[in-house]
Amino acid sequence: MLFSPPVLPFSLLLGLLSFAVLGGGIYLIWAWFAGVVVGTAYLVGGLAMFAFTFLGRPLVLMLRRRGYDEPEMTREGSSFESIPRADGSELHVELYGPEDAPPIVLTHGWGVDSRVWYYTKKALGNRFRLIAWDLPGLGESGKPDNNDFRLERLADDLNAVLELAGDRPAVLLGHSIGGMTTLTWCRLFPARLRRRVAGLVLVDTSYTNPVKTATASGFFQTIQRPIVEPLLHLIAWLSPLVWAMNWLSYLNGTSHIVSILAGFAGSETRGQLDFATRFPVLASPGVQARGVLAMLRYDATSTLSTIAAPVLVLAGHLDRMTIPEANQFIAGQIPNGVFLELSPGGHMSILEQHEQFNEAVSEFVESCQPLAQARSA
Repeated sequence: MLFSPPVLPFSLLLGLLSFAVLGGGIYLIWAWFAGVVVGTAYLVGGLAMFAFTFLGRPLVLMLRRRGYDEPEMTREGSSFESIPRADGSELHVELYGPEDAPPIVLTHGWGVDSRVWYYTKKALGNRFRLIAWDLPGLGESGKPDNNDFRLERLADDLNAVLELAGDRPAVLLGHSIGGMTTLTWCRLFPARLRRRVAGLVLVDTSYTNPVKTATASGFFQTIQRPIVEPLLHLIAWLSPLVWAMNWLSYLNGTSHIVSILAGFAGSETRGQLDFATRFPVLASPGVQARGVLAMLRYDATSTLSTIAAPVLVLAGHLDRMTIPEANQFIAGQIPNGVFLELSPGGHMSILEQHEQFNEAVSEFVESCQPLAQARSA
């Protein structure tokens, strides 16, 4: 399931329901064999509840169309780098494409890892130097011992990853929290923004606390402090239990339903749906919860007008997690900002509309090259 404040209460509810269904099924089967209950209906009901846990996912996926190029959980970088952090953990970085090609630094969203750029690597990896990194605690990057997931700390990590671009000005591409990290980097390193960056691509992201830029934001702001924040702390404390709940939700298909509603606009393939839903199951719930808590303290509104670089802002037309209006606001506040809507697309438009997305990114990066050459001269 996609991990964000708006979907958190529903995800936990479905996880608890998944536990209840499995436990109830096991109990009915045992009770029938033990003679505690009498009647074939109890056995059939128990078997049906038990089977739901393992057959729900295939049934949900069967309702989506099959794609011609379904994404895979692969890591095929031409080279790999490890960047040490001050806390002793390391960042995992993968590099694709010609070393002398225009560099693009890819920062993924929360709850996934750099494998989410599957289509972008395939489409752009032969023309550009792609530098894809895993955010701390996700993918192959180590978890910080101090559990510091503040956006400022992630921006420091992005600054370290940018060094791998060498002396060539790079395009920073960030999706969801990746865009938030990029905007935080712009605030913390304005001098480097002028010298080291040819342009920014911000995708389905927010300029402030994402609770404020989600669908039904008024409701979610109301429950943020009394419900959402305590739930996030509870998830961090009970991470192994929540992990088991997430796996059950994934196997029975209820997490896929959450992904359909929160991440896509209805044109996703079954492979894209399963691909996006699998990431948060693989990641530590404690890491995800602490990262979301950090997002709740984020605000980059005052930074937008200070960004002098060209900026392309992309958003799925039916993104419910960060509504398109929020992305339009970002583009309108940045002096050289341009907004483009991906349709049909949701929060995971980088998958659902990958051809349109990659074409827009490619054209933008090419348009930034005269500026990049002037800055590197």
